[in-house]
Amino acid sequence: MKDIDLLRSINIKNGGHLAREIYGQPDLWNTTLKMVLKKKDQLSQFLNEIFKINSLQIILSGAGSSAFIGEILQQSFFINTGVPTVVIPTTDLVTHPRGLINKSAPTLLISFARSGDSPESVATFELAEKMYDLIYHLVITCNAEGNLAKRTIGKKNSFVFVLPGKSNDQALAMTGSFTSMTFAGLLISDIIHLNGSQAKTDKLVEYGNLILQKFTQNLREVSKMDFKRVVFLGSGALKGAAKESHLKLLEMTDGKIVSQYDSFLGFRHGPRAAIDGSTLLIYLFSNDPYVYKYELDLVKSIHQKGNYLFSIGVGQCLHKLEDLNINLSIDLCCGCQPVPDDYFSVCAVLPAQIIGFYKSLELGLTPDSPSQDGGINRIVQGVTIYPY
Repeated sequence: MKDIDLLRSINIKNGGHLAREIYGQPDLWNTTLKMVLKKKDQLSQFLNEIFKINSLQIILSGAGSSAFIGEILQQSFFINTGVPTVVIPTTDLVTHPRGLINKSAPTLLISFARSGDSPESVATFELAEKMYDLIYHLVITCNAEGNLAKRTIGKKNSFVFVLPGKSNDQALAMTGSFTSMTFAGLLISDIIHLNGSQAKTDKLVEYGNLILQKFTQNLREVSKMDFKRVVFLGSGALKGAAKESHLKLLEMTDGKIVSQYDSFLGFRHGPRAAIDGSTLLIYLFSNDPYVYKYELDLVKSIHQKGNYLFSIGVGQCLHKLEDLNINLSIDLCCGCQPVPDDYFSVCAVLPAQIIGFYKSLELGLTPDSPSQDGGINRIVQGVTIYPY
């Protein structure tokens, strides 16, 4: 049986939603591009007027995985728009608005939300409306019926972009919702060059299908290993992908596997102490030659010590790796034009999703809903929003 059929054959009780959502992502990216192209004129009209405002700032916000989207896109928005861009999770804005909201700064708040029903999502919208002198909202969500979408649709200072229905994951862990919202944000950040995005999208879809069809069996074998810790490393946009990857392992294994993330350079400053003989190392390599030099230096240093269980390298046109003894090289580009790191981040989270799925089964968990005590839910529960 082919790898891709194996995951699709898992029954719903054991994780059929998650399996389909992982494997449906490349098609979802194509659909996302089509939907952004369809809304291009409306998005451009809304954003162009905002970008004319002096001293404008952009805030990228969300909770959990949705907040990590902002970490992938922060540099893209700044480079593509020239507007100072910061990432502030809704979970921080709700508790510390006084220290994070500059009421006199004209602000475009870009909110990412799978369901839009997280209490913090709506609370952040209401706080921003109340506290900023001039505020605009761009909501990127997978659920047109969510509270956030309903709250913002029709307002003159707001634009709601709803992704394809299949992006609204039914499993606990965000997979297609995360990558499609990230991709939509990436496309919107460079809306003026949107018509030139097809070639990069095609390459991204090719990469996603390559991981799913060629490397799933390798990653399934990795999931059978007796690792107790997993470390994900990435630089720039790929650090955001590493952060999302670490959460996938943590969620899908119900915390039984300890995972962490960092940048390659940041890892040297203390966190490297986490490596031991039970550690799985996953490197998300940059395609920027300048950045790659720093990454290779760290990998050489780690591998000289040799005190780890297994290592995986994920990247495009990987070179100079033959002397590093990386156990599994997921090299997605040979002699072709690679995509920029921000685009690559969209598919760089797939290995963690696949390992997490199979590790969940190995541990006797239900991948669709791995939290045994119900402490983690698809939509966060138990949060009371207090008046501010």
